[in-house]
Amino acid sequence: MKPINVGLLGIGTVGGGTWDVLNRNADEIRRRAGRAIKITQVADKALHRAKKITGKKAKVVGDAFKLVRDAQIDIVVELIGGYSIAKELVLEAIRNGKHVVTANKALLATHGTEIFAAAQKNGVMVAFEGSVGGGIPIIKALREGLAANRIEWIAGIINGTSNFILSEMRDRGLDFAAALGEAQRRGYAEADPSFDIEGVDAAHKLTILSALAFGIPMQLKKCFREGIEKLTRADIGYAEELGYRIKLLGITRRAAKGIELRVHPTLVPARRLLANVEGVMNGILVKGDAVGPTLYYGAGAGSQPTASAVVADLIDITRLITADPGHRVPHLAFQPDQLADTPILPIGEVETSCYLRLRVLDQPGVLADITRILAGSKISIDAMVQKEPGKGESRVDIVMLTHRALEKNVNQAMAKIEKLSTVVGKVTRIRLEELL
Repeated sequence: MKPINVGLLGIGTVGGGTWDVLNRNADEIRRRAGRAIKITQVADKALHRAKKITGKKAKVVGDAFKLVRDAQIDIVVELIGGYSIAKELVLEAIRNGKHVVTANKALLATHGTEIFAAAQKNGVMVAFEGSVGGGIPIIKALREGLAANRIEWIAGIINGTSNFILSEMRDRGLDFAAALGEAQRRGYAEADPSFDIEGVDAAHKLTILSALAFGIPMQLKKCFREGIEKLTRADIGYAEELGYRIKLLGITRRAAKGIELRVHPTLVPARRLLANVEGVMNGILVKGDAVGPTLYYGAGAGSQPTASAVVADLIDITRLITADPGHRVPHLAFQPDQLADTPILPIGEVETSCYLRLRVLDQPGVLADITRILAGSKISIDAMVQKEPGKGESRVDIVMLTHRALEKNVNQAMAKIEKLSTVVGKVTRIRLEELL
């Protein structure tokens, strides 16, 4: 049977891994796919480096648009990243009848709805397993393995850089700046780490997972996002004393009035499996109504793990390339004319438990004032720890865990508490999830 010809856009870290895996496991892949899959063309600006990697086994070009328009190419693999040129290339490939594989979470979270509509119109497939969780097959799990379930919620550690930083802060007692520096020294964080530590990368991935779980369009702009840059060693230590660990989680959940879509630091009970995902590893917990909670764990990034997902997509497309477009697995798990218009809840309408840390003057009546404000905002206390002041100290930390309350009520209470003359500085709030 005629081999499938693949055009590769970008042969950097993931592109190089894809080239390596596809060639190293060629026989195994052919047996699984039913025919050979070969990268016959590579487009990359670094022509010399690309030619060195491919060793004359593929045509190397500098014009990516020429590649996506080539009639000999069956599948285009987009691994150049970014929003603008990647979008133009993917849409041009689709217009030219090419199937597309991409690991570009930013592209899909921002322009996925338009891209999938174009693919549907042109009868081609867009596969994107590598866009979330590196080599973890979470996209296939949501689209196929859990198709019988009504997904209730997803909670995931989906950014390895931030997870490494939090692990270093907990295990080695480092402050945030030192842990970030260590991540940069090891190559886990970029020189500008803002996408990771501010939760942008996790928001891209969560937006994709939410669309797959609930059959809704991509809605990145409605995703609430809070990063880890303000976390302190004190908060990590207090959480540990209370039996919790702090993780940057992406959470999407069905609620009575809509869908929650939020990324933020979260206290997770230390006994939960997700709390024990350490270092640069990823872990994604999915709760289905029939199957219950299922956990997906593995390397969330890197050359070979992400290449594993990219090549798996190539095999899937090869298997289905002759299938009637109406009988293929829908891009977003649900039939395209069955996507829901369920609203994304604003963060003020989300209900969670909270960890609150307050720095207060060590004098009578302070706690009574605070608890009165909390009660007035319909917030009840689940647990509380008051630290002993140091020798000669007139200020002390109070740490509270609350029962579930509306975010807007917590915000209101925090504002009132911060106005008390006995409270020093801002109240630290970290949301808490039991993940039951």
